[in-house]
Amino acid sequence: QAQLIESGGGLVQAGGSLRLSCAASGRTLSRYNMGWFRQAPGKEREFVAGIAWSGGRTYSADSVKDRFTISRDNAKNTVYLQMDNMKPEDTAVYYCAAASSILELTTRGSPDYWGQGTQVTVSS
Repeated sequence: QAQLIESGGGLVQAGGSLRLSCAASGRTLSRYNMGWFRQAPGKEREFVAGIAWSGGRTYSADSVKDRFTISRDNAKNTVYLQMDNMKPEDTAVYYCAAASSILELTTRGSPDYWGQGTQVTVSS
């Protein structure tokens, strides 16, 4: 059983940057595809970005393309989400996720593991 712990959330002004981290414990995630989801108040949870277990391919939602970058460090069992040029509509709780299949992240939204979430608020 793996535990995913997010950090790095907070309050930022529009146009600013934040970097989220997701550290795993209990199981190595080097063979898992990793991703980030977010859920804004009154909305469904949505896929934000994903990265293949090898780190060789990444996926992003259209709403964050060219602004958010996902990366991973398998030696540290950690995945990151660099968020630049942030907008008020990026305000949400951000969740880290791990899945054995990339489709569970990008399409089905049903990963094997979820983190507890970290709040990100972007002020205008």
